[in-house]
Amino acid sequence: MVEYKWIALSNTTIGVLMASINGTIILISLPAIFRGIAINPLTSFQYLLWLLFGYNIVTATLLVTFGRLSDMYGRVRLYNLGFAIFTAGSILLFLTPNSGDTGALELIIFRIVQGIGGAFLFANSAAIITDAFPYNQRGTALGINQIAALAGSLVGLILGGILATIYWRYVFLVSVPVGILGTVWSYLKLKETSTRVKQKLDVWGNVTFAAGLTFLLLGVTYGLLPYGSSIMGWGDPWVIASMVAGVGLLVAFPFVESHVEQPMFRLELFKIRMFAAGNIAGFLRSVAYGGVMIMLIILLQGIWLPLHGYSYQSTPFWAGVYTIPLLVGFVVMGPISGRLSDKYGARGFATAGMFIVMVSLLALSTLPYDFNYLEFATILFVMGLGNGLFSSPNTASIMNAVPRQHRGAASGMRATLQNSGQTVSLAIFFTIIITSLAGSLPSALAAAVSSYHLPALTYAMEHISPTGALFAAFLGYNPVGAILQSLPSSTVSTLSTNTIAYLTSNTFFPTAIAPSFMNALRLSFYIASAMAVVAAVASLLRGKRFVYEESQMEGAARTEGRTGERNGRT
Repeated sequence: MVEYKWIALSNTTIGVLMASINGTIILISLPAIFRGIAINPLTSFQYLLWLLFGYNIVTATLLVTFGRLSDMYGRVRLYNLGFAIFTAGSILLFLTPNSGDTGALELIIFRIVQGIGGAFLFANSAAIITDAFPYNQRGTALGINQIAALAGSLVGLILGGILATIYWRYVFLVSVPVGILGTVWSYLKLKETSTRVKQKLDVWGNVTFAAGLTFLLLGVTYGLLPYGSSIMGWGDPWVIASMVAGVGLLVAFPFVESHVEQPMFRLELFKIRMFAAGNIAGFLRSVAYGGVMIMLIILLQGIWLPLHGYSYQSTPFWAGVYTIPLLVGFVVMGPISGRLSDKYGARGFATAGMFIVMVSLLALSTLPYDFNYLEFATILFVMGLGNGLFSSPNTASIMNAVPRQHRGAASGMRATLQNSGQTVSLAIFFTIIITSLAGSLPSALAAAVSSYHLPALTYAMEHISPTGALFAAFLGYNPVGAILQSLPSSTVSTLSTNTIAYLTSNTFFPTAIAPSFMNALRLSFYIASAMAVVAAVASLLRGKRFVYEESQMEGAARTEGRTGERNGRT
């Protein structure tokens, strides 16, 4: 008979795999989805950002609350509910009835439903594994679970590229059979092994935290959109107000928690050195690494793949294929580091992993835009090794450091910091890239067409939106074709067939965008590598190996020994 711990691991791994596939499958499928609902992605940035960020925003704001509820009402019960909600969201996405703006809003709402289910899954999977496995096997188990998360991310890229070419609705349908299987299996096989804690729900803490994080992430999201004549929205009064309100509420949150009877965010857990250092390192790692993948995808889709003969329509799929070395490196190292950390502790492995990530980011910054793929793949593989070396030991050390009755809250806190770091990372990298493009891309495009002596064409190039150009590259569109379509037919008719073919070729736009993009990308890599170093330092400061159960048993043994000595003396 299969031991229960393996049943728990396999089921939670399926849940994490499904949720992570869903997170990236939409990245590759957005062009097909936007065509399917008749939305122009080059003029609908707000829908694009909400489809990308909405899931993460909802998940991040709910993780801690759901972790606390799981401690109160049972981790398995709420994990099972998450599977069911996630599956329902997938079905709703597949059935999206309308098109146009209404269809886009429906997709966003149904993605939010998925995000609610995903929050239940992410908040409880690590806690369920920790409950099921003895402390000397948790690193290995969590390593396998972490592999599923990254594997799902890359499988989603490839699967999205395949399904989107067939029918855009299949992108959402693919989660349904997995979700139904996981829901039935979890209800039948998972057991409630956690000890429920009789507590009250922290209403004020929940409201303060959720509202603060929501306002902050909303401000970040809309700050990436154009505002008036500005290429970005950081000067928008609503964005400023949202950011100020979000930061203010998050600053007030610790004070609220220190005055409620039973706080949701157990700040006392940060007094545990291993827990605090592991979470700080994990957050910084998410900020350093969270936006790297999407930046690499834009590099591949917008520049490298077109220059190597791939059509814009096919670049989303091939971008997923060409990032597989990252997955391979993680798959190789994840279980090994998890198993070794069970024996020797997390500090050395997690610290070394972040230093490897730092070196990999610096190596990426040295590559030209028309790089040699073997060199690029090698760097990605090494980066995958570094991430595998860090992730499993770091997660295991966080979960090992807390008492059993607080594992749900601890898991939710860990996942919240990780998801928030990823969203902040995307905002930072997008801001750097768009700001850099704004300074040089329009003038470069205008100079490239100035020899045609067509004022309308030159004017259109000078006023191209850097945000639109960036998202066009990300979505596999050639924005020059869209510019030509927007010009009067009298202007376009003066261009020869060869000229139009050149302007819309696979080389014109990538060559024009490459210098500005690479300068910004290198700056992003430098910032990410600096954060990786700080994450490594935080990891190094976590101290020696610490397991809460072991410390309790050692304390009990010492007490028993002292009692025996006193009895012997009497």
